[in-house]
Amino acid sequence: MLKSMYSGVSGMRGFQTKLDVIGNNIANVNTVGFKGSRVMFKDIMSQTTAGVTAPGDTNGGVNAKQIGLGVSVGSIDTLHLAGSPMTTNNPTDLRINGDGFFLVRLSEDQEVPYLTRAGDFHVDAARNLVTSDGLFVLDNGGGNITLGDDVVSFTIGQDGTINQTMADGTIQAGAQLGIGKVVNPSGLEKIGGNLYRMTANANPDGALDPVTANSTENGTGAIIAGQLEMSNVDLTSEFTEMIVAQRGFQANSRIITTSDEVLQEVVNLKR
Repeated sequence: MLKSMYSGVSGMRGFQTKLDVIGNNIANVNTVGFKGSRVMFKDIMSQTTAGVTAPGDTNGGVNAKQIGLGVSVGSIDTLHLAGSPMTTNNPTDLRINGDGFFLVRLSEDQEVPYLTRAGDFHVDAARNLVTSDGLFVLDNGGGNITLGDDVVSFTIGQDGTINQTMADGTIQAGAQLGIGKVVNPSGLEKIGGNLYRMTANANPDGALDPVTANSTENGTGAIIAGQLEMSNVDLTSEFTEMIVAQRGFQANSRIITTSDEVLQEVVNLKR
């Protein structure tokens, strides 16, 4: 069987994966805090039909003869580049201007919190600061953030401190939002709902300790209230890559068609 047919099949599979990733990026072009992905290809092991000959006193060197066997997906990388800010003037809409992630969890029994860059938070009926899905937002001590009954209004500073205006008109410093610092953000696992799960390749041993925002020591960015971080998907780049993927898919399909025609000619040699 012709090797070119299997090379074409591998190319079609690779470009199909690339189209799947591009489609997901475009679908999330308006998702708050979304980080786009890209597909990187690598060639499959080549078949060596003739080895290398080293140069000698009477002859020159001869290069190896190798036939490639196709392509495979080398990696699907999540690009943690900053998205554009969108001003909402909502005091519970937060954006991290730099590195770091907000920390959220489903319940107090969850040991390792989830991470997110989507800061569209709300205050629920129990006065907890939560996400749109009801996950608790954590402070720098790893606890839930709850406003007191006598708090009439509040603002959030760049370091995540919640400045509370009390019923008697005084201002008190409340809890401070916790930030997760990740060594390798691309190593985080997407689990849907704008959430990431910690893995052993994101931080050493998968550890995650809350730190404070706007800290040069921790390397975390400032928290900007009244703004949201939009998706970092660039439609111009995505549509360009879509054209490349489409043409690559078509070209590999032609390789399969041509290989099939060659096989047909071989079959017709015996009439």
